[in-house]
Amino acid sequence: MNRAELLKTAIGRRTLLMGAGAAAGIATLPTRLLAQEPLSVAGIYTVPVEQQWVSRIHNAAEAAQAAGQITYQFTENTANTDYTRVMREYAEGGAKLIVGEIFGVEAEAREVILDYPDTAFLLGSSFLDDPAYPNLAVFDNYIQDAAYLTGIIAGAMSDNGNVGMVGGFPIPEVNRLMHAFMAGVREMKSDATFQVSFIGSWFDPPKAKETAFAMIENGADMMYAERFGVSDAAQERGVLAIGNVIDTQADYPDTVVASALWHFEPTMQAALAAVVDGSFKAANYGVYSYMKEGGCSLAPLGTFEGKIPADALALVAEREAAIRAGSFVVEVDDSEPVSS
Repeated sequence: MNRAELLKTAIGRRTLLMGAGAAAGIATLPTRLLAQEPLSVAGIYTVPVEQQWVSRIHNAAEAAQAAGQITYQFTENTANTDYTRVMREYAEGGAKLIVGEIFGVEAEAREVILDYPDTAFLLGSSFLDDPAYPNLAVFDNYIQDAAYLTGIIAGAMSDNGNVGMVGGFPIPEVNRLMHAFMAGVREMKSDATFQVSFIGSWFDPPKAKETAFAMIENGADMMYAERFGVSDAAQERGVLAIGNVIDTQADYPDTVVASALWHFEPTMQAALAAVVDGSFKAANYGVYSYMKEGGCSLAPLGTFEGKIPADALALVAEREAAIRAGSFVVEVDDSEPVSS
């Protein structure tokens, strides 16, 4: 099987399964970027820009536009069947950098990318960077560091160690965060048990909510809300929850104990700098999501300030410092998590 066939086979398998950060990013922006004419950037998203994962990319782009670095236009709710057409329109329209996610259209998108060698593409992908596509840099939300820290808090706040976890699809982007969270839980409760389920959708709050209800009825007193709908179930049943990617505590002040936040600003700034100085190339920009790069963080405890056990907070502080220093590394495990 040749290289192209291997890629298409892998994609087919996957498809079946299928602003503190902003301020810091702008503050550390290289002077050369501020002195340039605004760079033309386009975003292409398969879901609404309000969706948690995409919202982090969109917010970073809007922050760069507000700072005068870029001009920014975007298209949301783009069907996979329409994605490559929109890519071509933006490239032919003069966009110097195109951002988005091509998880469902890997092979098709890569064909388009080769047709526009003077356009830089920064796209969410499960595949690593490939020199065969020199103008494509890939990224992913490697926020396992923050997910691990939320797990420590969850383990301390759970009374019985029965934790429910509801995800969208069992793909690397989700799996690695679940495994990191579980590792954190075990730091405080080594005998914790986990109920793991995937709803087969990126956005189906009613289904996620019903799945969470079933887990709570089966004894879970802590929920991992990888999808929207889980925190609603937790709130209605009076159990606690951990958020993912964005901070939803304002909506669930008595339910969401902590959240792992993704900051796309470091990724965006690195790409913009590379485009401006002509060094943009095939690369894995996922590393900019690591905590030591400023790409993720633990959300403020807010309404749960003073309610987390002191030993858990001490461990969180110790591990966070070690992660930032590089002396402690949270394992990246992309395998599918299972109930235990």
